[in-house]
Amino acid sequence: MEETNRDPGLLLTRRDLLRHTARGAAALSVSPWLGRAEFMLPPEYPTPRTRDSFDFDWLFTRGDPAGAQLPGFADASWRALDLPHDWSIEGPYSESELSSGPGGYLPTGIGWYRRHFTVPAADRGRIVTIEFDGVYQNSEVWINGHSLGVRPYGFVPFAYDLTPHLLYGAENLLAVRVDNSRQTNCRWYSGSGIDRHTWLLKTDPLRVAYWGTFVTAPHVAADRATVRVETTVTNGRARAASVTLAATLLDDKGSAVTTQETPHTLAPGADFRFVQDLAVANPALWSVDHPNLYTVRSTLHDGDRIVDVYDTPAGIRSAAFDVNRGFLLNGEHLKLNGVCIHQEAGCVGSAVPERVWERRLATLRQMGCNAIRTSHNPFAAEFLDLCDRMGFLVMNEAFDEWRVPKGQIQNGYHLYFDEWHERDLTNFIHRDRNHPSVVLWSAGNEVPDQSAPEGAATLRALLAIFHTEDPTRPVTVACDQIASEPLENRARPEFLAELDIVGYNYVDRWRNRADLYYSIDREAFPHRRFIGTESIAMGGVRGEYRGLEPQKAAADAPWLRHPSNLRIDAEQLWQFVDLHDYVAGDFMWTGIDYLGESRWPMKGAPAGVLDTCAFRKDGYYFYQSQWTSVPMLHLFPHWNWKGSEGTLLPVTCYTNCDTVELFLNGKSFGVKGYEFPRLGMEGRYGNYPPRARVLRTTADLHLSWDVPYQSGTLRAVGTKDGKVAVIEEVSTTGDPFAVSLSADRLTLAADRRDVAHIAVAIQDAQGRIVPDAANDVAFSVQGEGRLIGVDNGDPFSHESYKASTRRAFHGLCLAIVQSTATPGSIEIAATSPGLRPASVAVTTA
Repeated sequence: MEETNRDPGLLLTRRDLLRHTARGAAALSVSPWLGRAEFMLPPEYPTPRTRDSFDFDWLFTRGDPAGAQLPGFADASWRALDLPHDWSIEGPYSESELSSGPGGYLPTGIGWYRRHFTVPAADRGRIVTIEFDGVYQNSEVWINGHSLGVRPYGFVPFAYDLTPHLLYGAENLLAVRVDNSRQTNCRWYSGSGIDRHTWLLKTDPLRVAYWGTFVTAPHVAADRATVRVETTVTNGRARAASVTLAATLLDDKGSAVTTQETPHTLAPGADFRFVQDLAVANPALWSVDHPNLYTVRSTLHDGDRIVDVYDTPAGIRSAAFDVNRGFLLNGEHLKLNGVCIHQEAGCVGSAVPERVWERRLATLRQMGCNAIRTSHNPFAAEFLDLCDRMGFLVMNEAFDEWRVPKGQIQNGYHLYFDEWHERDLTNFIHRDRNHPSVVLWSAGNEVPDQSAPEGAATLRALLAIFHTEDPTRPVTVACDQIASEPLENRARPEFLAELDIVGYNYVDRWRNRADLYYSIDREAFPHRRFIGTESIAMGGVRGEYRGLEPQKAAADAPWLRHPSNLRIDAEQLWQFVDLHDYVAGDFMWTGIDYLGESRWPMKGAPAGVLDTCAFRKDGYYFYQSQWTSVPMLHLFPHWNWKGSEGTLLPVTCYTNCDTVELFLNGKSFGVKGYEFPRLGMEGRYGNYPPRARVLRTTADLHLSWDVPYQSGTLRAVGTKDGKVAVIEEVSTTGDPFAVSLSADRLTLAADRRDVAHIAVAIQDAQGRIVPDAANDVAFSVQGEGRLIGVDNGDPFSHESYKASTRRAFHGLCLAIVQSTATPGSIEIAATSPGLRPASVAVTTA
């Protein structure tokens, strides 16, 4: 959704006017219209609905100056910036920060934003609304000195009507106070500020209501489907209105598939909900492999005039959770290969450009991931747009806390729950219920209410909101106390009985569940539907292998040790989940490293299979070996172990090949293989399928060899169906020689939003990444771009994310460059003392 500038024109057909529309608002698109009537609009009459970006040209200051909400307040010395903006990520780190471990030891406090703007006189008589996709947290908003309201919860969208207080044809002042000083209030890094997009919406008083459509597919088959469109229309005029609502389904090329028109007369000040069923022949179904999208265009006519046009992206699909078969998408069984992630993104904090998420999601997709859990709060709207387009299934989570507080934080959502939960939850559902990617709601994560006597009543109240506002999707809670001890902490049976689907966090945590997992409760509750909402993953610090040599492992840093126990636990859990269809799937903790939930000197949690730069860790390749079919193998550790000659080192391989043979400097250390799932005889005694005849040397889901270290090259040769399918080599490298740069994209949009990721590798003279390199790298950016963040994935680093230098961590670091509004080119250069420099050019258009 881009900032737009619209001219309504003079002589418009319905088809012409429908070109001026957007997602629930305004963006340019072209589509046919079935009607042919031509009509006139006066020159001053505006486009029916516009929704323009309000992100640019804000002023900001830290602190709490008195009178900053007033138009006459002197703000000339304030910092100019664009939104989204997170001031906490700018640092610096300090062990004494009030945010402490949960907030990554970064600053919080109070900040103010001001935006000067004008509204044309031609907009008089329209409804003008300011939309915030999220402000963290405790925001208060003023227009021309008039308070519009407060919003404690920082993760939900909200909007205010500016109309009564606007000055038309003159300057207006919007002021926002953000108070994140009440620490601690979140168990992970939250960021501080207006860290999501803002929008200025203009509509006729007779209009489709805010988040006014609900699109479902009550019948879905390969040859036909029914799309139901429920549209709430508001008559804000002082007189009755006889309207006609046309609901048109557009395909991905903008062509009309089908339409339905319904008339109704609305009394002044009244709302009316239209229900229209659209029959679709041979629908293009939405799925993870083919995320086909349609648009529902709601066009509101007042006589011969079009007074509103509202677009709703939608996907036609069925989704169900079955007691025995698990998750079904369009009637077919599909295992949820899921990851949990938080809403920040390393060096950009919680103000995440859309392209950053797109790159991260694409990397997870290459791993075979098909599902995301939005831990533990509503994400930015564009994140779900990406999931729709890229084919991810989403477990969409609302809260981390209800009425009963969590011990780790003092000022969390429990302080606001009673007053705000209904409004916050309703906004969350209304915004997200049209996304085909969303297949499951989560009302909360590890809420202590699960063990409280009144917890079931609280859950019932939340379920009533979910099921009223969206009766099509089930609701879960991520429960961590289902089998906990002592017994008084255990989740209460009446609580679990209320859930549509029971979510298990760390199902293997207690007693014999470490081996039996869900089977105990499957036998006790045969009608229960199961999903793993959070489970152990293969985290650890990228590139750290000190634990391979026990004498060199840091006794006070267990996270640096080789994660063999994590590997075994994750492998065995996956074997159970994969083989038991009644378990819908699993969301492992986590897909990506995150800030917060840490202990000094660490600033974040290295729990992900990607680090904060989205660089791959070894664990990434385990899931790729299980979740993808294209032949692959990954070999680790690195092979730079000077001084350890002769020491036996475990060499590990993740692969989906049948067999792998390992060589060191040409000497074979043997052929190994595994089979999962294992297959027995077929048809007659002694007849094994081809896959069951491969060499099996382990029941694990990895292969390993003990190899005495000597410098040189490890070479792994993987076979599939008796043929060489993939080869990987890991060599001892030379000393650092050069800086290498690679950009994920060489062309950006000149829109002040688009970004390029510049990956930095420290290479030896032969172009190989030096795995233990820690060289300082300095960046310079020239032309139509700016440096918005640098990172290296090191959870111990206290370097500034906003500096122009970064130390390489295990040979790698990252810079993110954002375009300006001017087409041209960006030249990014990187230097390091004693190394050959590098540069890369990016074009903006």
